[in-house]
Amino acid sequence: MDFTLRAANVDDCKDIARMIMELSEYEKLAHKMKITQKDLEQDGFCKNPFFHGIIAEVPEHLKSKEGHTKIGYAIYFYSWSSSSGRAIYMEDLYVMPEFRGKGIGKALMSKVAQLGLAAGCTQLNFTVLDWNKPSLEFYFHQGCYDFTAESGYHLMRCEGEALEKLAQP
Repeated sequence: MDFTLRAANVDDCKDIARMIMELSEYEKLAHKMKITQKDLEQDGFCKNPFFHGIIAEVPEHLKSKEGHTKIGYAIYFYSWSSSSGRAIYMEDLYVMPEFRGKGIGKALMSKVAQLGLAAGCTQLNFTVLDWNKPSLEFYFHQGCYDFTAESGYHLMRCEGEALEKLAQP
């Protein structure tokens, strides 16, 4: 399949927001989505961005049924581990359903890994829903493993009122 990968820019935020919503619907989490196009523009394209993105794009003659040429994306950011140092975290990896199975997801993930290695990262971290068997199989096929099962660590979160309360001195 003919596609290209490139760094996301502020003009991509409308399409990224669309694809984030498509991903959230697939993951049955659309009711929790709060991120807007404006949030993406402010947080990803400011002086010190909170995230970076990669866009997968097809030529006009291969556009989606809905007329989209931006058909996949990856969002990532850099993090740090007290046990192993630099790391890259892949927040999202998404390819529109009609374009799956054509190497686009692998290419996006590979690009995130390349960027991580170029920055001196020793690990690529991400989460995947436990019921999402196709994605789990895809990630295992890439050589990834289930860190939760091996480490015993749990991902914890504090948000909303609990976060507000925690922040009080």
